[in-house]
Amino acid sequence: MSRLAILDYDRCQPRRCSMECMKYCPGVRMEEETIVMDENLGKPIISEELCSGCGICTKRCPFGAIRIIGLPEELTDDRIVHSYGQNRFRLYGLITPRDGVTGLLGPNGVGKSTIIKALSGEMVLNLNDLTETPDMKKVLDYFSGTELQNYFEKLKNNGIKPIHKPQYVDVLPKVVKGKVGELLKKVDEKGEFEKIINALELSNLLDRTFDQLSGGELQRVAIAAACLREGDIYYFDEPTSWLDVKQRFSAAKVIREVAEGKKVVAVEHDLIVLDYLSDYIHIMYGIPSAYGVVTHPRGTRVGINTYLDGFLKEENIRFRKSPIVFEKRPPQDSTNRPLLLDYTDISKKLGDFSLNVNGGQIYQGEVVGILGPNGIGKTTFVKALAGVISPDSGEVTGDVKVSYKPQYISSDFEGTVEDLLMSITAIHTSYYKSEIIKPLALENILDSSVKDLSGGELQRVSIAACLSQDADLYLIDEPSAFLDVEQRLTTSRVIRRMADEKEAAMFVVDHDILFQDYISDRFIVFSGIAGSNGTGSEPLQKRAGANKFLKEMGITFRRDPDTGRPRVNKEGSQRDVYQKEIGEYYYLDE
Repeated sequence: MSRLAILDYDRCQPRRCSMECMKYCPGVRMEEETIVMDENLGKPIISEELCSGCGICTKRCPFGAIRIIGLPEELTDDRIVHSYGQNRFRLYGLITPRDGVTGLLGPNGVGKSTIIKALSGEMVLNLNDLTETPDMKKVLDYFSGTELQNYFEKLKNNGIKPIHKPQYVDVLPKVVKGKVGELLKKVDEKGEFEKIINALELSNLLDRTFDQLSGGELQRVAIAAACLREGDIYYFDEPTSWLDVKQRFSAAKVIREVAEGKKVVAVEHDLIVLDYLSDYIHIMYGIPSAYGVVTHPRGTRVGINTYLDGFLKEENIRFRKSPIVFEKRPPQDSTNRPLLLDYTDISKKLGDFSLNVNGGQIYQGEVVGILGPNGIGKTTFVKALAGVISPDSGEVTGDVKVSYKPQYISSDFEGTVEDLLMSITAIHTSYYKSEIIKPLALENILDSSVKDLSGGELQRVSIAACLSQDADLYLIDEPSAFLDVEQRLTTSRVIRRMADEKEAAMFVVDHDILFQDYISDRFIVFSGIAGSNGTGSEPLQKRAGANKFLKEMGITFRRDPDTGRPRVNKEGSQRDVYQKEIGEYYYLDE
């Protein structure tokens, strides 16, 4: 078996250690150059050819900066299309853009954004040659005789025009000045300004500057800017981040229209949106920040089902221990459990915004999903239950302790992740490690400063901190934000398991319907006008709540017969029309 030696350049600090990796390496002791110091980099270089795979360096490194990873024999060096440096991330394979929408499905850190940058011309692949500057001629020779040779030839000679909607839209205010309307009119090369503005509901944003926009507003403006430009191939990197359910499907419809007669590649972590959006799926697997592998294209249904199954039959690769299967029927009535708390009708007025929520009862061990658009009071309701704010009328009865994870997470804690969690509970027990640290993948960031965490890392730490509290009621606001598909499903299992083991109730606010469907026993549904008024229902049984919400969204679901996962019916299809006629938006009993 071949192997990769991965060095985390950020964690490796040779000036603060005794070079234990070299000191204890058997190869170095036998006077082989298994590990040598690169004076230019100021970092050790590990020879993968000489490395025996003993793993001593990984255990001895005081900073946990080294990983030795065994690879399947078929992942040979000649399949590497890009490397970020010696002992750093490597990408195996590339996708070939095709007509329609091609979806990229896989965890963060396995090369999806690298693929988009390479295909959009923002970077040139180095083919694992670290001795010379990347050269497009070498790329053309490497892909000689394939469709990618033709693609890169056209890209080199400006024969095709790629359009790229970037992943991180929050940086736009730093680089784009002026009003939204002026910019969108300037980039409109199709004469579809009014059409796109109406489809993405941007009319009220046209006179604002970019530094006045929220994350969701920036996302919709970025999608509009990409769709208004005339191109041959469009790349959308995580187009639904920060969007609510209605906005996600509006964006997906706009992207589908752009794809007519064009090529589109999309990276998306919301599986229901990805299913709705894509014609084909490329699954990507690997080890984040170490290596990523591109698989051949599959049809959308087969691709997503294969990903959930965790086994690539053609490649004979299992990348998840067990498959993920969704309940094909709503769970049993959770109201037969012991009562945890009562709350009466709650009202709250904040400036020009008014909120009214019907009273209800919450029971031990249940997960209540909170559904609804942005800006209509879901977070305000959660804060009222948590005691963060006081309602104008209504009260919560029940002697309960509350743990609250806010929607917007603060990173101003002075100290490491370990310091933060240790300030809440004992984290070095076998139970805590198996139930919290391992599933939320916190092992490698325990010694990281909270202030230095990425959005996804901070999200996982915040969820861990919330669930570490000794409480009866956990209020978790948008836990799937910044997480990839795998992390979302893992997080949902952690929340579900904690509810059962602690006999506590979980309130979960989230816009990922699949995430909500996977963990929720009941739903509270919010409706109203963003920024003006919001109304929340009492806790509803899962089917009734899902029906109410989906009816307001104008969407019908069916269940995949193999996995039980929810899938969106095509608007106007025979099944969609029939389910709307009989009022069964969630799914039919079959």
